[in-house]
Amino acid sequence: MKTISLLLFMFVSSLLFTQVPENPEDVSPLLVGEKIPEVMITNLNGDDVSLQQILKEKPTVLVFYRGGWCPYCNNQLSGLAEIENEVLSEGFQIVAISPDNHQMLSKTMAKDEINYQLYSDKEAKLIQAVGIGFKTPESNKKYIFNKTNFEPSEILPVPTVMILNTKGEIVFEYINPNYKVRLDEKLLLAVLKAI
Repeated sequence: MKTISLLLFMFVSSLLFTQVPENPEDVSPLLVGEKIPEVMITNLNGDDVSLQQILKEKPTVLVFYRGGWCPYCNNQLSGLAEIENEVLSEGFQIVAISPDNHQMLSKTMAKDEINYQLYSDKEAKLIQAVGIGFKTPESNKKYIFNKTNFEPSEILPVPTVMILNTKGEIVFEYINPNYKVRLDEKLLLAVLKAI
């Protein structure tokens, strides 16, 4: 009986994983006007929190980044830290999510001098639900482990910036499968002022 249960579990797991694209160019993200699904994410203390509760607090700049091990992500996070006061003065909060282990979040915050909120989506449930996840390339896994000392997530997000209202509806999004190209902070501020 245990063998049958194990085989069934492996079959279902493989079906779920095969739905994840191999390449970042093949993701199918939620679109402007759609709502972010209700998913629990993990804060830096290791506590699960409701993303919807966070979004209800105020309109949100939601950032999905690959991890604190990624230099392009660190540049983006630092750039957001530099404009955080302007973002706040426009009435928005910044929330950034990665598949990093929650224990990495405080290191990333210190390294990039971040005051806004970082969360972990280690199992990539939110990343997949938003439609921006792709399989972590085998060539990246050793690099990620060497940088973090944690097993890497099986799924990485395409770097994404979404602007959400307090209902969790997407009012703007920037998604680029080229992880080296990120939304410019000046453009983000211009969009926030226009909303």
